[in-house]
Amino acid sequence: MKGLSEEPSYILELLEEGVTIDDVIDGYISEHALVERSAFVVGDLGALMRQHVRWQTLAPQLQPYYPVKCNSSPAVIEVLASLGLGFVCANKVGLSPTALVLEHGVPPENIILSGVCKQLAHIKYAAKNNVRHLVCDNQAELCKIARGHSNAKLLLQLTTEAHAAETSVAFGCSLKSCRYLLELARELGVDVVGVTFHIPPSCPDLQQAYSHALSDARCVFDMGAELGFSMNILDIGGGITGSDFQLQQVECAVSPLLDAYFPPLSGVQVLAQPGTFYVASAFSLAVNVIGKKILNQQWDSLAQGELSTTDADFQYYINEGVYGSFRRKLLGATIPAPSVHKRALCTEELVYPSSLWGPSLDQLDEVVEHCLLPELSVGDWLLFSNMGANGLEELTCLASEPQLPVYNAIYTADWYGMQEAGVALDGTMKNFSLINHSAVFSPPSKSL
Repeated sequence: MKGLSEEPSYILELLEEGVTIDDVIDGYISEHALVERSAFVVGDLGALMRQHVRWQTLAPQLQPYYPVKCNSSPAVIEVLASLGLGFVCANKVGLSPTALVLEHGVPPENIILSGVCKQLAHIKYAAKNNVRHLVCDNQAELCKIARGHSNAKLLLQLTTEAHAAETSVAFGCSLKSCRYLLELARELGVDVVGVTFHIPPSCPDLQQAYSHALSDARCVFDMGAELGFSMNILDIGGGITGSDFQLQQVECAVSPLLDAYFPPLSGVQVLAQPGTFYVASAFSLAVNVIGKKILNQQWDSLAQGELSTTDADFQYYINEGVYGSFRRKLLGATIPAPSVHKRALCTEELVYPSSLWGPSLDQLDEVVEHCLLPELSVGDWLLFSNMGANGLEELTCLASEPQLPVYNAIYTADWYGMQEAGVALDGTMKNFSLINHSAVFSPPSKSL
């Protein structure tokens, strides 16, 4: 949620017993309905802690490093930092994610500067702030790092068949290239401490993909040892969705391979990058229906006055599109159908083929190509869940447009659960201003 309108001190609504996130959404829909009816986001920050507990339960041997590009909301960074996660920061024009993470008190040793084509200014910034772990996969990048960060500790980006099959641009280096880079790093006096790779979540055979990747990683570690490097970090990358089932699949595929190639006594620290897993379910987006068209295949054959919606398709326009919160649609992602606010479908209610379009009137601005919805009216609200990852990024395409408001909340049980887990809220989450939900929407008292 990069670029969203959050102040340095964020208001966090505390949800007392009996109050739910749905109540928060209801309250802000009522508030927005009285004014401009703009889209908005509601975040359940307690979901971050609940996902952290799931991660520790399902994948205890994998240390989570959160990729900031997934959702760089300062509130998210602050909560995850308080839970002790490491962070992976990618190259970015403007405010560096590395600076954002450092501002929230994350130790430099818990930060990895990723990206295989980093700006020299970012490399020098990392050196100045003692961020030493950098990713590299080519000779030019290695020479640039040697020139700008003499104390860098490199992780070599290893290519995988699964990743190469999914993208037209090859990232990472082959085993042969790794050998060359290790020799060059020794010659330049740059330390190499580990290997990183990525297996996409769409990979059809996780067992085979991780088997090949971890076998190659073991070879790189062995080559490094031959050349005098003490390598002790293995990053198995992202590719982990918000599903417990998918995480269990990854754990089942990886666990025996780690025991074989990188047993506990080897002293290798094993990392993973669970971005979507942590933040996807924490945020919901509310949008307003601003336009409506009825498309009927028999339109021309119907006599005047006989128009019926029985066989109609509906085309709705909403106030967010692919040039805003749904930009991942332009990258090939599928946007799931939304729910209709305050409308539980009954078996008797008719639903119609519908499509949802953004406000730009551009032919590319189709958010949902096909879904079944009851007939809607202009002014109705739709709710998109699981919008915390990659859907609410900085509005770079329409920079002149106003930013979406974000309302953060947390259940009382989650708030106190964080304290019981040892999170020092006064120290690590000092930027939050806590307020009871009932005080947010209570009418002001009349003075006598």
